[in-house]
Amino acid sequence: MKVVTITGKRECAVVNRPDPAPRGDLVVVKILVAPMCTEVHGYREGWASDSLGHEAAGEVVATDGKRKVKAGDRVVVMPQYPCGKCALCRAGNYIHCEQNRDPLKECGCQAGTATYAQFVLKQDWLCLKVPRGMSLEHASMACCGLGPTFGAMQAMEVGPKDTVFITGMGAVGLGGVVNARHRGARVIAAEGHPWRAALARKLGASAVVDPADKDAGAKVRKLTGGLGADMSVETSGRPEAKALLLDGTRRKGQVALVGWGGQLEVSTILSKGLTVRGAWHWNLKDAAALMRTIRGSGRALKKLITHTFPMTRVKEAWELQLTGECGKILLYPWK
Repeated sequence: MKVVTITGKRECAVVNRPDPAPRGDLVVVKILVAPMCTEVHGYREGWASDSLGHEAAGEVVATDGKRKVKAGDRVVVMPQYPCGKCALCRAGNYIHCEQNRDPLKECGCQAGTATYAQFVLKQDWLCLKVPRGMSLEHASMACCGLGPTFGAMQAMEVGPKDTVFITGMGAVGLGGVVNARHRGARVIAAEGHPWRAALARKLGASAVVDPADKDAGAKVRKLTGGLGADMSVETSGRPEAKALLLDGTRRKGQVALVGWGGQLEVSTILSKGLTVRGAWHWNLKDAAALMRTIRGSGRALKKLITHTFPMTRVKEAWELQLTGECGKILLYPWK
């Protein structure tokens, strides 16, 4: 099969690797759509790797006996390789599993854990069947396109009466706008990149503040009657964004952290009585609710997915990501 490898700083290639084979609950999925995510950082810095990507949608092509999915099923694959047996996995919080498996060792394969590839190995229970009539492109947003902010908003119980403040309008933050608007909430966004700020407005953000503006927090409070947002979601991972997030959230409000990195000011959390949540992903038991969100957000997803590329043009796609002038980008491994 063909896979993408990073060969140096802003250098990459598409190379051949052996096809994976199924074993036990690990099935083989032919990847037809691969959303791009944080792998761009490895490309920019030159972190050599041929195990790239953690999002995919496609078709099951091989199983080891009777499983939860069968050959021909259209599926979207969830990230990681959790044990499936611990209390966290059983509760649907598999993303926090402390006993992750080694699928390559189990299957005796040299490759099969990357999604910038033509095939991937995945546990059958982490292959979610794509509803009839839903495109694989839209279904693939169940991973990082909509997934992390969906999990955050499920946990905070965002509803139509709420104002949600979202910092960072990268692909994940833009997905947060889609999630919040689907729930009927009002959205205020923070983004300094003009292209992404404009896309946030197109997706339904009622206002966008520039995080570089020293009065950004005051502007958020002014937009919310002097109080601040009811709920806030941080997606950028930047330290200054986290400070702005706390500043723009009302007393006794809720904060969800999706972006990795940075620190929070404890005194602000205490003085405001904020509830702070870590939101890496979403609970697997909410799969049906997420699929309903995807189905109900079709028009918005057409705007969120701004570019598509054959996998052979992955370098061009990464260079576009580095400009910031994009939403979610999709790769097609078989083109």
